[in-house]
Formats: sequence, structure tokens, C-alpha cells
Amino acid sequence: MPQSATNIVQLGIKELLSLRRDAVMMVLIVYAFTFAVYVPAQHAQTELRNASVAVADEDRSPLSAAIRDALLPPYFQLPKEINASEIDAVMDAGRYTFVIDFPPRFQADAAAGRRPVVQINVDATAITQAAQGASYIQQVIGQEARSFIQRGQALPSEPVGVVTRAMFNPNLQSKWFMGVVQLINVITMLSIVLTGAALMRERERGTVEHLLVLPVRPAEIMTAKVLANGLVITLAATLSLKLVIQGLLEIPIAGSVPLFLLG
Repeated sequence: MPQSATNIVQLGIKELLSLRRDAVMMVLIVYAFTFAVYVPAQHAQTELRNASVAVADEDRSPLSAAIRDALLPPYFQLPKEINASEIDAVMDAGRYTFVIDFPPRFQADAAAGRRPVVQINVDATAITQAAQGASYIQQVIGQEARSFIQRGQALPSEPVGVVTRAMFNPNLQSKWFMGVVQLINVITMLSIVLTGAALMRERERGTVEHLLVLPVRPAEIMTAKVLANGLVITLAATLSLKLVIQGLLEIPIAGSVPLFLLG
């Protein structure tokens, strides 16, 4: 083995032994690859779930009732009936994320082709639910209105049939996405922190000067630190991927795990 490679291996072993004696960094590594991956993936949600919705129905028509009944769990809680005069009060109190206001003569105007306006009040403090929920409600209103207007009419066949399939995450579960993304974030963070902390340990213990007077080149010192800490991160990421993501979170990995670790 060339002398340069021997120096790098020996310095890398020294770096691993030094890291093992650093209790704070060991705790950080264990925490980052376990709790910091599990908690956001398990509890952070990006999809719409159990959003509270109220309906101020000033029309009391079959069309407005059909739209209200189309807001179904698990996306929405069962809609609550309120008066139009209560809209500002319940929104200010934060009781509902969405309040839908159907104007008088809503069904009659829709049937006559006069394009009535439905007001959707959104509490945007829950920004993810607000954006997705408002879009979903608009789709529901549009679909139910078209179905009502075209009821009893002969509908032309669609010239093109569009079928959308989500690959790798068919049910669009945020947990599947958040788990892997959080692991990548942890790898990125610790790749910087561990290498920087390795040099800081040398400065705190006054051993930087010792390294500089050794018959090794600065490039060999830095290469040994990078490779040693990279080995630690790769091993920790592998265990986190197998035990936390695939084990506790039960997230399937559709791609190549070895290719992911090599990247």
C-alpha cells in the first residue's frame, strides 16, 4: 500500500476513535437519524385531512345540498350549518377552516346559465390545508354543478380519456415523502457538521499543531477526516433507512438502496 494511503487509513482510524469519545456528537448522530427522521414523517401532514367546514346556505336548494353532501371524510369533517350573519364571527374565532356561502337563487341562476358566485372563506393560517382544501372545494362545486345542469341531457362522449396514476406513492401519503426527505436533510446537515466538528476538536485539544508536524500532508489529514465521517454517516443512514423508515414507519423504498447510499 502506498505511504499516502497508509497515512490516510491511520488518520481515519484516529478520527473514528476520537469521534467515539465525543459523547455530544454521538448523541447528536443517534438523535438525528432516529427521532429527527421519525417525528416529522409520522406527524407532519401535507395532505388534506379532517378539515373543518361550515356552510351558510341561503338558497336551500337540492344543488347546494348536493355540494354540501359531497364534502366527505377523511378530507373534511361533516359540514356544519350556520347563518350568513355568523360567517365573520366564526372565521375570526378560528372555528372553521372553510366557510362556504351559497347565495340566494344559486340553483336557479346555475340552471339558467347565469354563473352564480359561491363565496369560499378560508382560514389561511393552516396554509397547506387552506390551499389544498380550497382547490378541492372548487372542484367539488364545479363537478356537482355540471352534473346538476347536465342531468337528463344526452352527454357527448369525451374525445380523450385521461387517467392519472401517481407512481411510487399511489395514495399520495405525506409520510412516505417526508420520511425520505427528512433522512436526506439529516445526511446533508451532518455531512457539514461532523467534518467541521472534527477540526474544532483538534483545535480545542491543541492537537492541530501535532498533526502539522507529523510527516503527513494537509491533504491527507483532510481526506482522512472526510472519509471517516462519511463512513459514519453512511452507516448511520443505512441503519436509519432499514430500522426507522422501512421498519417503524413502514415506508416502501421503490428505488435502489445501494445506489441511494452511494450517492
